[in-house]
Amino acid sequence: VDLPTYPFQRQRYWPKPMVPASPAAHGGDSMDTAFWGAVESQDFGTLADTLGIGEDGRDSWSDVLPTLSSWRRRQREQSVLDGWRYRVVWKPLEGAVALGGALPSGTWLIVTSQGTTDDEPVRAVEQELARRGVRTVRVPFEVDDTGRAMALQWLGDALADGPVDGVLSFLAQDERPDPFHPVVPAGVAATTSLVQAMTDLDVTAPLWCLTRGAVAVSRAEPLARPVQAQTWALGRVIGLEYPERWGGLIDLPAVLDEQSAARVCGLLAGAGDEDQLAVRSHGVVVRRLVRAPADPTKAAKPWRPRGTALVTGGMGALGGHVARWLAGHGAEHLVLTGRRGADTPGAAALEAELTAMGARVTLVACDVSDRTALAALVKEVEAADGAPIRSVVHAAGETLQAGLRDSDPAQFARVMAAKAAGAAYLDELFADGSLDAFVLFSSGAAIWGGAAQGAYAVANCSLDALAEHRRSRRLPATSVAWGGWAGGGMVDASAEDTLVRRGLRPMAAEPAVRALVQAVEQGETCLTVADIDWTRFAPAFTISRARPLIEDVPEAAAALRTDEPAGDTAALPAAGLRERLASASDAERDRTLLELVRTEAATALGHPSADAVEPQRAFKELGFDSVMAVDLRNRLTAATGVRLETTVVFDEPSPVALRDRLRRELLPGDTGRDAGPDAAGTEPSDDTEARAVLAAVPIARIRAAGLLDQLLSLAGAADEEQAGAGREVPGPGDRVDEINAMDIDDLVRMATRTKDA
Repeated sequence: VDLPTYPFQRQRYWPKPMVPASPAAHGGDSMDTAFWGAVESQDFGTLADTLGIGEDGRDSWSDVLPTLSSWRRRQREQSVLDGWRYRVVWKPLEGAVALGGALPSGTWLIVTSQGTTDDEPVRAVEQELARRGVRTVRVPFEVDDTGRAMALQWLGDALADGPVDGVLSFLAQDERPDPFHPVVPAGVAATTSLVQAMTDLDVTAPLWCLTRGAVAVSRAEPLARPVQAQTWALGRVIGLEYPERWGGLIDLPAVLDEQSAARVCGLLAGAGDEDQLAVRSHGVVVRRLVRAPADPTKAAKPWRPRGTALVTGGMGALGGHVARWLAGHGAEHLVLTGRRGADTPGAAALEAELTAMGARVTLVACDVSDRTALAALVKEVEAADGAPIRSVVHAAGETLQAGLRDSDPAQFARVMAAKAAGAAYLDELFADGSLDAFVLFSSGAAIWGGAAQGAYAVANCSLDALAEHRRSRRLPATSVAWGGWAGGGMVDASAEDTLVRRGLRPMAAEPAVRALVQAVEQGETCLTVADIDWTRFAPAFTISRARPLIEDVPEAAAALRTDEPAGDTAALPAAGLRERLASASDAERDRTLLELVRTEAATALGHPSADAVEPQRAFKELGFDSVMAVDLRNRLTAATGVRLETTVVFDEPSPVALRDRLRRELLPGDTGRDAGPDAAGTEPSDDTEARAVLAAVPIARIRAAGLLDQLLSLAGAADEEQAGAGREVPGPGDRVDEINAMDIDDLVRMATRTKDA
């Protein structure tokens, strides 16, 4: 816990819950609003007055009004669901890379695993790079060790001859279980270690991860390698956490001929902002997230639960919502699993509720990552019922917040056990085609990534890949990548607030369950369901680099086009600020700008005052994330009129540094104190910075802390000493400069009446 250093640094905290922005209201003029309002409420009197219906037409309208009202409600409900639905698609790369076009150059590392038996794609790409004049160095990771130390050793040896221009990883093709954590693919563990080693060695060359058969770019193409798909989720997280060293993901075709190898090499230098690509015989395609409203013309097969339904994580918030729907729509027996079984908080109440709805309920303590225990449960249930289980809903899972630099295979294994391994075991146990529905609860982290969510993104991506793999085997499967649910479930209250700030609004449970049921009924394989505020999500998501993934979502594109604050919105306050600065002293300029930066930073962080923002502390240490960075940029631009980039918080690491940047922008001809080296070429001293910090503290604050009288007393004592020595005594008008000249430790000594601060 970061406690105040001194006892007089007190601050009261009153929690202020964030109110999520509401989805856009339905448009329409007042006449439409009045008409449909009367229809939905079945207010025939108002409707008759609005339409001018006479007595002779009232009977016919009274018959049709309930039907029309029901239709209108369904349309409105469907409109909400359509606003939440997205799908990943693949589209041709515009200006596709031509053979002999852009060329990679210099030295590239080719990182492989000694556990991979198929060396053909490595040799094909290696030969094509050599043909183009690129020097390549193989870095063979060990077969029985995927750890960080091993990666650091091999990578360090490869860099002995000097820096490199790129890193090409084929590690994903090692689909063996990790030797120490079998639930984690060796390729995923090794790729994580590679990124950590690159960070430790400060390698900033772009990292490209190559897979083969990890994605299906069309409905006609099966997803052949679901294990390798997990590296795609890991890659998206790498791109968010390490944008400066991220190249991208390229999926190779089943047959890597000379033309395809040439395309791959061309992409290494000429893909532009694209970082998620697939090379096929017909060309290069890129990954996109698009809106996917339900197709009203598509024939749907109603999901009418029958017999027994198995719900993993069934005693959690999300599993409970699904269980209620199943009980209310015909499921006779509900088997709900959880690690604590009937001892799970709220389990008894849920059991009573479901029983009252007419279902027989069995609460089971079962770890779905234990294949033997799960198989025994399925066998026992089906034997007792005398019939096979008809529906499976996999809602079990575990979350973890940890950056890749601090992650290890044990953490990945813990997160992937229930989510990924549990799904794989369920797939094995229900591979005979006896199910009506096989439903997987995935996450948006699998679709767009998530900083500090590496293990979680990988685990959920495995569910999406499994669903596609089951479909290719003509088995039922629907994986829904969710945003946030209201009322708990996949995230707690704190995480929900974070999601809201990032633009992911919580979805009410009832319509979210309807979206799930609709996805099953329409035969969706993979669908994303999330209530996204693109005005927040898009600028933060793209703060460190372009993200073409979202550019085909109209609202995201619009948010990015209007990301820059309007030029005239800051004209008046900026003019006033410039006037104040022009007539101020150097010390006053610094104080004014630092106070502005700290105040706006405190607002972005949610603090009640600027006192919580330490002038010299790095913005990242203060808690800034990409959403807050955009917010602070917008606030400072509005206040100063200075066009700042969205990355300014990361470019100018502290409030003092950002103050100096603003001073240079606002007063380009200013020749006063500069934040950098002085005229003699020396860096400003700690005393100088401490005095600048003290200059930013209002006199009222000094007085409230009990320091003002002691400062003046100290100054008076100094005056007496100087007068006794025949020196000139400073006048009252010099007191502020005298205070600003004090050492901060002297202030603390005075306040605490001690000799040592």
